[in-house]
Amino acid sequence: MEALSHLGARLGTTLAAPDPTVALRQERHTVRNIATGPRRWSVPPGTRSRAARYLAAGAVATLVLGVTTACGSGEDPTASADQQELADGEALSITTFGEFGYDALIEEWNEANPDLQVEQTKVSLWDDWKNELNTLLQANDGLPDVVAIEGDFMPALVAAPDRWVDLSQDEVEGRWLDFKVEAATTPDGELLGYATDAGPEAICYRADLFKKAGLPTDREEVTALMTTWDDYFELGEQYVQKVPGSKWYDASGSIAQAMLNQVAFPFEQADNTVDVENDELKQVYETVAANTDKLSTRAAQWSDDWTAGFKSDGFATIPCPGWMRSNIKANTGEPAPKGVVWDIADVFPGGGGNWGGSYLAIPKSSPHHAEALEFITWITAPEQQLKIFESLGNFPSQVEALEDPQLLKTKDPYFNNAPAGEIFSNRAAAIEVQPYHGPLYSDILGKFQDAINRVDQGTDPDKSWETFVSEVESLQ
Repeated sequence: MEALSHLGARLGTTLAAPDPTVALRQERHTVRNIATGPRRWSVPPGTRSRAARYLAAGAVATLVLGVTTACGSGEDPTASADQQELADGEALSITTFGEFGYDALIEEWNEANPDLQVEQTKVSLWDDWKNELNTLLQANDGLPDVVAIEGDFMPALVAAPDRWVDLSQDEVEGRWLDFKVEAATTPDGELLGYATDAGPEAICYRADLFKKAGLPTDREEVTALMTTWDDYFELGEQYVQKVPGSKWYDASGSIAQAMLNQVAFPFEQADNTVDVENDELKQVYETVAANTDKLSTRAAQWSDDWTAGFKSDGFATIPCPGWMRSNIKANTGEPAPKGVVWDIADVFPGGGGNWGGSYLAIPKSSPHHAEALEFITWITAPEQQLKIFESLGNFPSQVEALEDPQLLKTKDPYFNNAPAGEIFSNRAAAIEVQPYHGPLYSDILGKFQDAINRVDQGTDPDKSWETFVSEVESLQ
């Protein structure tokens, strides 16, 4: 429990009753009595202001989420669908992306609930699902009953909430870390998403490649070698000199994302003023661009070339939130090829960082609000998230799960039996900055990653930056 106490201290919090000033608007829902969540940790907002976040809500006018008249439909897209029971043979629908770890849990649910079956559609990448989601919202047709939302996109929902069901209810009060709740809550207290996981970051590394380079392989020694970004890049230069043909990290884009996760206001200020020419963002860009030739694979993250790098000894390290472990296993092969040894260092250069963490939301177009709420209340409960952490590695965002002794004892055999529960709890404790996500965060992030990828492909960094600034201007 020491790691959890440290986590509370780092976040400037105590385990106390929920703050009544953040009370959420309550609605009556017909749901089963699932166990009430525990008290929550709160994250001090610092210069963040929930009210200020929406002063420039008009900036999301270009987002389909903000459209109030739907193409191809004469109906009001902000009105709730007529509610009805599931027909015989009809199932509640949910669409997720990537790997949420829901397969076994949905099977468990379906066995226990013959009258409320659930069918999952899985989309490989968030960007693909985001594009499809925007299309469905614009058409006001074809949306599932439950929608998975990537955390960086939640500000767009919060800025244009009229298409989404308010999920506030007493039994989930205090279930999640406060920063997860705050990110999904509108100014008037509507809760638009139930958090699934969080993404405290460590560094995953190939111990066998470290050994080949003559570097230490013990995780405690490795941890001591990369406490700052300067240390991390310097160690990378040593590595690439000793292992020709291999690179230090998986993708320039992943390093850029990792560094962005430590910037308080990467793209927008607290009043939602877009500011992409700030010094901290420029420093991230210039640092990553300067190390492209020496240390990066030049592969775009999530591309086929990036995936292939896992099996070809293409790189030695990767920024590693808990959920990344499932990607490493899938891309490297499970069991790992002979001689391949992945491990996890209890460190993240520069301190701490959170990458990722998603939500489940219910569109008003669903005719099954009560059933959908019942299901997401169950599947985001601490008990279910602990099962997902054990099987997949996605780190829970539920307070009760974080307090579970079994989580702290969890080890990952694939990663050289690393104490994954302890490591990611420590990494969560190290988080001091929650980057501000304004309504345009997701769109600007995509443009920023495009700029990084252009440099990887040989574009002059200055020209790529100019293109980025111009593209961001077109978003406003």
